[in-house]
Amino acid sequence: MNCRKAAAVKTGRMARLVLCSAMLGAAIPTMAFAIGGASGAKVDYQVQGKLGEVVMNPYDLAPLTAVIKNGGYVIKDVTVRIVPKKDGQEIKYQVANKHLLTHGGIPVFGLYADYVNTVEIEYSKLFNGKWEQAKESYTLYAPPVYSEPNATKTLKAALFSGAEVKKVDKKFSDRLYFVNNFLHKAGKGTRAVWNNPTGGALEWNYYPQNFIVDTKGEVRWYMKADTIYDLKSIYNAGVMMGFKQNNDGAMSWGFGQRYVKYDIMGKEVFNRELPAGYNDFSHSMDNSPNGNYFLRVASSNLKRADGRNVRTVRDVIIEVEPATGLVKDEWRLFDILDPYRDVNMKVLDQGAVCLNIDASKAGHTMTAEELAKQDASDKFGDIVGVGPGRNWAHVNSVDHDAEDDSIIISSRHQSAVVKIGRDKQVKWILGSPEGWKKEYQGKFLTPVDSKGNKIVCEAGGSKCPGYENDEGGFDWTWTQHTAFKIDSKSKGDILYLSVFDNGDSRGMEQPALPSMKYSRAVIYKIDQKKMTIEQVWEFGKERGNGWYSPVTSLTEYQTDKDSVFVYSATAGADFDITTGAFKSDPNPYIMEFNYGSKEPAVEIQLKDTTGYQAMPFSVDKAFTK
Repeated sequence: MNCRKAAAVKTGRMARLVLCSAMLGAAIPTMAFAIGGASGAKVDYQVQGKLGEVVMNPYDLAPLTAVIKNGGYVIKDVTVRIVPKKDGQEIKYQVANKHLLTHGGIPVFGLYADYVNTVEIEYSKLFNGKWEQAKESYTLYAPPVYSEPNATKTLKAALFSGAEVKKVDKKFSDRLYFVNNFLHKAGKGTRAVWNNPTGGALEWNYYPQNFIVDTKGEVRWYMKADTIYDLKSIYNAGVMMGFKQNNDGAMSWGFGQRYVKYDIMGKEVFNRELPAGYNDFSHSMDNSPNGNYFLRVASSNLKRADGRNVRTVRDVIIEVEPATGLVKDEWRLFDILDPYRDVNMKVLDQGAVCLNIDASKAGHTMTAEELAKQDASDKFGDIVGVGPGRNWAHVNSVDHDAEDDSIIISSRHQSAVVKIGRDKQVKWILGSPEGWKKEYQGKFLTPVDSKGNKIVCEAGGSKCPGYENDEGGFDWTWTQHTAFKIDSKSKGDILYLSVFDNGDSRGMEQPALPSMKYSRAVIYKIDQKKMTIEQVWEFGKERGNGWYSPVTSLTEYQTDKDSVFVYSATAGADFDITTGAFKSDPNPYIMEFNYGSKEPAVEIQLKDTTGYQAMPFSVDKAFTK
């Protein structure tokens, strides 16, 4: 090719390149307009009704929820109804304006899993200065329930394998129950321990199983926690516990090194690491009438009397401001109580140490010599033992009594419920006086009957008539869970208290056979001036070992229906009769009683799941109020 011809070809290519560039440049604004510029956005998603789009699982935490967006209208007077399955339970609620504004539309709660749901809504909308009333129906498929498996041979299903509804009185037919369960330990979540200092309970790390069931046994909400939870991360894992529905309808709880608050749609209110001086939240996050939260944590670094530095285990309470996260006060129980009281330690079933259940140690107990040898060693951590740095207290609930600004704690490993003032002084102890130091004498409550007559408990105060007689009667609580003041029935010096008495080490001993163990839901009346205690209600002894929950569980009064809710959370398991060890997952009982009744008005048994706690859930609190 000669030079003139080559130049012509080059010139032609350049011209074509310039022409293409010009055409492309001219096209760019047109393309931009097509995806959201002045020509308007393209709406290519389906809009079912007269409002906006539907967003399923809007905050990536609650798959059985949705938001019907407002479509640019002002809306009010909203009612939502989830059409029930045949013979199912209706969920219907009004939506307050603040929730319509917060979610940018209508929050939909209570969808059935793996089901094509029909959702009916009624509302008023404002357009061009005119209000229009509307009633619409939406069709929404919600996905199946999913939960991370843990590769244990007893696991049969996600959340639970079935629900046997044995009884639901009409008064309670609208109930929804929030259930806080968890899987057993799995290899995926057991890769980290605390070091420098040693000890603590970091290894407590199970994937969460939190859900809401209706009175038909249907799951109507569950948490898919992946967006806020990571089994492999020290600061984003742990056991989710201490759930409470706050007065504003949102849920507060904690896990591992965090405490959080979210609404039931999954929207975050706050999600914080524990303050630096504390670690290992579990069990209890009490929302006090004074507006603050009381968290059961542990010390991140304690200098023991022997000079060793340790992380402690379940023996510190802190009060935090919700707005700032600032720590207002602390209760260091190893300074307030006796961390070396060992009488209850020596009779605990080592195979049922909440929640580190070790079937190989079922029925075994520890001797005084073993405990003393352990304290001289460097064996610190989440193990039964005496002294700071071991699980000597195992506080599983805290309840702030705002009336006299005290806290009420349940110490499982001391089989004691203790009230402690703001001044860090013990006000009273509910439990056997056996084995306590002299400085605590005069703090024990004296058992009385309904007429005020003293009840004598033998064997150092540990064996009461209710333990020895089949007919029942007064007894202390043993390795108990949840000690809650019943505020609406208490006044001044008279305090009503609900407790779940798990029953291990009852009477300060292990029974001849594991099958002789039983649990109770109990309500006590305490005269704080006279320092007396009367047992006014109990349930469970008549159910025997089939209702026995060696660990976890809850008893709590419900003001809205004047009822007592009970969750026997690890009952109904298949046990090895010779050792008492679990051979299957438990089959826990959800129960609710009219106040004072001896028979439940609600009885639902969940199958093949390990329970911690449960409670009625209020849709009105969540959306209407």
